[in-house]
Amino acid sequence: MNKPLMAKATAVWLVDNTTISFKQIADFCGLHELEVQGIADGDVAAGVKGFDPIANNQLVQEEIDKAEKDPLHKLKLKFNAAAVGEEKRRGPRYTPLSKRQDRPASILWLVKFHPELSDGQISKLVGTTKPTIQSIRERTHWNISNIQPIDPVALGLCKQSELDAAVQKAAAKKARDGEVMSDEERRKLVSTEQSLDGDPEPKIPSSISGLETFTLGEDPMPEREEALPDADSFFNLPDSSDEDDDEE
Repeated sequence: MNKPLMAKATAVWLVDNTTISFKQIADFCGLHELEVQGIADGDVAAGVKGFDPIANNQLVQEEIDKAEKDPLHKLKLKFNAAAVGEEKRRGPRYTPLSKRQDRPASILWLVKFHPELSDGQISKLVGTTKPTIQSIRERTHWNISNIQPIDPVALGLCKQSELDAAVQKAAAKKARDGEVMSDEERRKLVSTEQSLDGDPEPKIPSSISGLETFTLGEDPMPEREEALPDADSFFNLPDSSDEDDDEE
């Protein structure tokens, strides 16, 4: 149930100007019955000026009359068409002036990395017009030579969730139309969370062949064992007595 504007001030006015019960005022203003009683006793909302709901187009006098005659009657807020939110406007979203110069860079990024997105989807994401998108697609934009592609999420023009939703929607439409996506396009359709949780990409193998056969901690280039001379060979010197006999 909708509540009146300035509910506590409205309750103050109703307490001071009507004989409606505390329960009826509490239900209408969204307050507790004891709080309304505190207003009547002067313990609550001291110094608050009453807000006339009739003069401010929130209540009609007939409702007050019915409530004063019937303690079980519940006050109904007057219908005000101006209080109903206006229908959501279709078209590109509003972009602050401080970020409007960033839109061409974000459009170029979307056109380059997500070609599956339609002009309407890009228009809603970054708040631009279809002629601008078309001029960047065809590279006829007046400043195309100076535009560098930048992620619209990084520029604050849209949220990552909104971009992921648009990409997934474009992928579903492409699948319904029977178009085959390339591997590169499928990779781009993966959301940020999925890409972070995925398996790491394989690394380029080393140029030294055969290293993969060794286990961790094993010397990949073992030195060849050369035949070491016997220790006794160092001490088998010729006998000196034999040399003397030879000299004689």
